[in-house]
Amino acid sequence: MAKYKRVLLKLSGEALAGPNKTGFDEATCLEVARQVKSLVEDGVQVAIVTGGGNFWRGRTSETIDRTKADQIGMLATVMNCIYVSDICRYLGLKTEIFTPFVCGAFTSLYSKDAVEASFAQGKIVFFAGGTGHPYFSTDTGAVLRAIEIEADAMLLAKAIDGIYDSDPKVNKEAKKYDEISIQEIIDKKLMAVDLTASIMCLENKMPMLVFGLNEENSIVETMTGTFTGTKVTV
Repeated sequence: MAKYKRVLLKLSGEALAGPNKTGFDEATCLEVARQVKSLVEDGVQVAIVTGGGNFWRGRTSETIDRTKADQIGMLATVMNCIYVSDICRYLGLKTEIFTPFVCGAFTSLYSKDAVEASFAQGKIVFFAGGTGHPYFSTDTGAVLRAIEIEADAMLLAKAIDGIYDSDPKVNKEAKKYDEISIQEIIDKKLMAVDLTASIMCLENKMPMLVFGLNEENSIVETMTGTFTGTKVTV
């Protein structure tokens, strides 16, 4: 039985791409939706934020304005949410996508009241478009929404399986933390999430569970106690 009643699930864009590294890997997205369905059937209210890294890494660009690069990144997250939302609907779930800016008929404009109404109707809620402002990462947008909707915890499903003392892609000797405090993450500059998001978690006491999306049944196991990632305490 899940121990949290309401969670925010942050899906890395890169993780959604699966082995393709770009775009969508449908098998990965179907597996995410299947696990989310299992949580919903267990009585958990689920909000989802996606990154945009499977489409856009604008901050590495040396040619276009940072504000424009971030706006493209926001639109990438809208595409991701529309896709994952419809995969969820394919499995019989009800969904609603919210953005902080008007997106025509594609999404609904974010308000906490509208989100609460969607939860009351048994919907999975998607938060696309980040904060709507440049210079804020999707991690920061996810933490902001988790705090606003008073989530019990934030689940970070990433392309790697937890938080390490150094980059495991570069350092083969990197050690994974089973548990670490937000303060330690900030002090050691571990960058599991960016500094702004970390400080918001610290100030608002928002715990995080960081794990690998591509490990079998990892979302459900994270929620039911068989957890192999990193628990971030506040």
